[in-house]
Order: sequence, then structure tokens, then C-alpha cells
Amino acid sequence: MFEQSDRTVDIDILAFPETTVILLASVIEPLRAANRIAGRALYGWRLLSLDGKPVETTAGIAMPVHGAFRPGNGQDPLFVVSSYNWRRCNTTAVKMALSRAARHRTMMAGIESGTWLMAGASLLDGHRVTLHWEDQEDFSVRYPQIDVVKERFVIDRRRMTSGGALPTLDMMLEIIRRRQGYSMALEVSRSFLYERGGGMDEVPPAPSSVGVLDKRLYQAVRLMEETVEQPLALEQVAARTRISARHLQTLFQKSFGVPPHEHYLALRLNAARRRVIETDLSLADIAAGTGFNSASAFSRAYRGQFQESPSETRRRQRG
Repeated sequence: MFEQSDRTVDIDILAFPETTVILLASVIEPLRAANRIAGRALYGWRLLSLDGKPVETTAGIAMPVHGAFRPGNGQDPLFVVSSYNWRRCNTTAVKMALSRAARHRTMMAGIESGTWLMAGASLLDGHRVTLHWEDQEDFSVRYPQIDVVKERFVIDRRRMTSGGALPTLDMMLEIIRRRQGYSMALEVSRSFLYERGGGMDEVPPAPSSVGVLDKRLYQAVRLMEETVEQPLALEQVAARTRISARHLQTLFQKSFGVPPHEHYLALRLNAARRRVIETDLSLADIAAGTGFNSASAFSRAYRGQFQESPSETRRRQRG
């Protein structure tokens, strides 16, 4: 599932009663945004329920589904999504259905309380997992054979787990980053404009950022966004945020999983891609307006990130 590719990946989402709307959205919306930004179907999804009837959410909104869950059908990744009162669904029949599905599925994910349901079907033994922080201690006592870690999300071999709605959003961004690259994941995260800084100017997090970002890192990201047309040297960015270049490297690597120059380049290429699609500017003007010395250097960097040339993007999006 994680190989770098633009082929369409279809995902089955098994939703249980009393799932929150925001939890379902945290799975689906990043995929929808990636499709919109790419201008092609990178991801498809089917929302399923145990009986094929609409899923009643905690908001009282019945979510229509594509059909009933059939454990023996398909090899697509299966996301088990559950929030409240999951014990009502933790029946022998459900355990058997999930166990049977695991024989065929390339990947299975436990989203919030979905981790409990997968554990009940013995699908997480010997794996590293996470779940909602309120449940971690009880889960560890109940399943000592499973390694519970205090992470927002965990990807371990053919299993994924997440601890809530925003951690699930981070997990979906990580999937997009692995498949379509950092620039795409960054652009998807920016489309949601959510932050964890608190009381600061709103700066969208990069994909897979962890916890509350360092204030100086916010300042560095903001400075990069403001200087897309005339990029600064890393030393200049560090000096203006009053830290050393080495420490800035460390902050980016720890919070974003990439060095600062890769984040900076992603910002510039994403800005360039928007201009390729949304304006009639020449490619030379777009290159100059996003800090590239020549149209050829811009085209090479663009193709390396998006696997097509700027002119191919413009043709495809407008076609």
C-alpha cells in the first residue's frame, strides 16, 4: 500500500454504530483532498456497515453506506472505525468476520476503538499499537501480548492504529506522503488549515508533525511561506528565527520528518503547481516567481516531485 505510486488505491471503511462524524471524516477527507489536488483518482473508498444499513453516528446523523461488509470479498485495505460503545459490537460473529477478512486484506487499520475490535479478533498480537489515551492502560492489562505505545498513530507491518480523529488525520497524511511524496501531503494538510500551536498565528502543520510545534519552528515555516519567490539560505532562516542552522535542522527532522530544505522546496513547488493550474502565466514566469534560476531547473524539480512536467499538468487539468 505504501509504495510510491499514482495508481488508484481503493479502501474499504467498516463503520460501527456510534462512530463520530469527525472520525469518519478524518479518514475520508484527506483522500478526497488528495484526489482534488492531483486532479485524478489517487484514492477510492467504500463505506460499509455490518448489515448494509446506514450507520447511526453520535451526532444522530445516519451515514449512507455502499453496502454490507463481506469479509471474504476483496484484498483492499480495511479500516475498522469505531468510537463509543464498541463492546456492543464485539461479538463472536464480528470477531470471526474480522479474522476472516485479515486472511485476504493487504492492510488493516484500527481507528480509535477499532483497535479494541481488532485486538478482540487476535489481529494485533505481537504488534505495536496505539489507541485513545483514556483506554491505553486498560488495553495493556487486557492484552499484554500487544505492545501499546503512546503515539498518535502507529504503522507496524500490515497493521495501522490511531488514537482519535486528529491522529487519524495525521496517519492519512503519512499514507499520502509515502505514496505521493512530501509536497502532496503538505498541500493536503494545508487545505485543512488546522493547528496545534494555540494562541499563535495560524500555520498549518506539515504532514506527520507531532504534538505542539516549537514557536521558533512556526516562525521558520512562516518565513519560508513569505519568501517563496526569493528563497533564503538556511542560515538566513535560522538567523531570523534566532536559532542555529543545526538546531533548525533538528527541529524540522523531529517535527516534520524532513530537513528544512525539503520543506522549503515543497512549499515552492506547491505554489508553482497552483500557478500552473490556476493561471495563464508562462512556465518561465512561474519558475522565476517561485525562486528557480531557470525554467529548465524548475521543470526538473517539478517532474521529480509530481512525476510529470508542468506543461503536462496544465494540459491534463484543463483537459
